[in-house]
Amino acid sequence: MTMTDMEYSEIKKIVDGLDPVDWVQMRLSANLSPADRVLAGVRAQSFVKSALRGTFSLRFPEMTLSELNMKVLSYLTPVRMGGDI
Repeated sequence: MTMTDMEYSEIKKIVDGLDPVDWVQMRLSANLSPADRVLAGVRAQSFVKSALRGTFSLRFPEMTLSELNMKVLSYLTPVRMGGDI
């Protein structure tokens, strides 16, 4: 099966828009156990939530910690419309 010029140009646009591969990070991740890879992701997620909570607390100083946590959750959670899951 061969690609048409149009398919090739469409794929090239997508690939050109991607960030380059971070080979150092790939090597570091490859050396981790599956559990440590998951733990690294959880830590990164926790860092992002904490940073976002800090930003929101500066922007909305009147909000309680619970309200800030809900704002963080609503910001990071996509909204699904309708009955499709």
